[in-house]
Amino acid sequence: QAQLVESGGGLVQPGGSLRLSCEASGFSSDYYRIGWFRQAPGKERERVSCISSSGGSTYYADSVKGRFTISRDNAKNTVYLQMSNLKPEDTAVYYCAAGGSCSGSIAMNYWGKGALVTVSS
Repeated sequence: QAQLVESGGGLVQPGGSLRLSCEASGFSSDYYRIGWFRQAPGKERERVSCISSSGGSTYYADSVKGRFTISRDNAKNTVYLQMSNLKPEDTAVYYCAAGGSCSGSIAMNYWGKGALVTVSS
């Protein structure tokens, strides 16, 4: 059974850092592109970042470019999202997803249940 599990969420002050992890199991995740999405209360889900199967190609939303870094360790079936200089507007539930393309949520086949990130003083 394919499964994605996010971890590393929590409460952080503005300007702080967090690292989210997404561990895959039950399928060959190293063949998939892995994306991070987020959804804030009352807002639509937003594509944040995505990484190719090899890790050689990445995508970042303009809102996080220069502050977030996506990486993957295929030996551990894990994708990371390092978030720095966090802002209150980064507060959201963060989801990881696996699919055949980084074009958007419609291309994703598997989804995690999400991890809450709260940026507040």
